[in-house]
Amino acid sequence: MKGVEDVARKAIGIRDVAREAGVSVTTVSHILNDVESARASEETRERVRETAARLGYGANRIARSLRRQQTEMIGFISEEIATTPHAGRIILGAQEAARIHGLTLVVINTVRESSDLSKDIRTLLDQQVDGILFATMFHREVSLPETLLTVPTVLIDARDSDGRIPSAIPDEVGGAKAAVSELVSAGHSRIAFLNNRDDVPATRLRLQAYREVLAEAGIPVDESLIVDELSESAGGYRAGKQLLERSDRPTALFCYNDRMAMGAYRAAAELRLEIPRDLSVVGFDNQEIIAEGLYPPLTTVALPHYEMGAWAVNTLVDLLAGRESELLLASHPVLLSCPLVRRDSVQAPPRVADPSAA
Repeated sequence: MKGVEDVARKAIGIRDVAREAGVSVTTVSHILNDVESARASEETRERVRETAARLGYGANRIARSLRRQQTEMIGFISEEIATTPHAGRIILGAQEAARIHGLTLVVINTVRESSDLSKDIRTLLDQQVDGILFATMFHREVSLPETLLTVPTVLIDARDSDGRIPSAIPDEVGGAKAAVSELVSAGHSRIAFLNNRDDVPATRLRLQAYREVLAEAGIPVDESLIVDELSESAGGYRAGKQLLERSDRPTALFCYNDRMAMGAYRAAAELRLEIPRDLSVVGFDNQEIIAEGLYPPLTTVALPHYEMGAWAVNTLVDLLAGRESELLLASHPVLLSCPLVRRDSVQAPPRVADPSAA
């Protein structure tokens, strides 16, 4: 009985039950929450329930919360993302991971002003949440109020400028390299970059990747093919028009995001350039309503929104379980991959007629 008593002295989590019962965390969650679709034999159900009871992980959440002095609620502060197309996948990833761990997600949509953020943090703390997830609108460095450090906290799509809070961010360099490499592999050498004009990590890292891929391919970087603009459709249109009206226009465009790519499509159409016959285009973000809605559908890079949301919850659960090693992630954010999504906007560049052959 000593082993059981030792386990009981610490906060018992769903992972402890899963390990003792020899099943997955998902199976434990489904059985204890009476999920009808759970695929488990009666013998497995009984074993899980017996293990949960023996370890003191009851199905009664109120009793369990009092015993563990936890509310089993976690706060999710979204910096305006709840009103953007990006939010759905981040919140879905967090919600599904929270459900597996038997946790309730409380979502608050905030704005970037520090006074409002502090108020929203206080609202969650007043609800006695066990921990907080903080998601920014786009990848950037943040300096957060001290009140956020009073409970375990994890960042999504941001890094803590003070290196105190674990975080997950997109692998911007890897994603941009995949995008530019796709154009190089198709045979393009005059590749323009329609970049964001805001000084944020994604701007710098995607530019870095663009330069590195061209260098690795032995293609000289033409600085005049790099245009900084507003990272919206209007900015993509202006940058695209500027580049495509040149007599030595590029044969391919790498766009900072899908919204800029949409503007570039418009510029190409006005100049009677057909995509991808006359011009190849690659975006970034995989905003499906844009990427799939354009004609032809846009080849782009997917940001790991769902994966960041799920990773954040799992990391927060580890922190709540006393796994202090997770704090080592604070100084080195976890990079989540940004895969290329191929559609129909890339092909080999058009052949230029050889004047000497006439």
